[in-house]
Amino acid sequence: MVSDNIKFVQYQHSTAATVPLETMSAGKNRVYVLLDAKASVKSITFYSKEGKIKRQIDLDHSHKGQQPHVHRWHNLSRQIAYLTKSDYEYIKKVRRLWKVL
Repeated sequence: MVSDNIKFVQYQHSTAATVPLETMSAGKNRVYVLLDAKASVKSITFYSKEGKIKRQIDLDHSHKGQQPHVHRWHNLSRQIAYLTKSDYEYIKKVRRLWKVL
């Protein structure tokens, strides 16, 4: 399901599903929302105009004591970062959209 530039993806048979490192939707600043088998938001992943992953908000587990937490991607390596106010607002937006779809 797609709403705006946000694409919701749900994996039915895997608990270890991940989003792609690249998207063919280049130029659109695509956002993938990964849902777990119970349809809960697992992660929100943002892609650059070039289709490369640039940051990911993980909601389903902690990392270094932070839940939710952000990973910034650079050359396929991840660095942890703190959530910003706009990250929290985006999480609310995604959850609101998912409820109405």
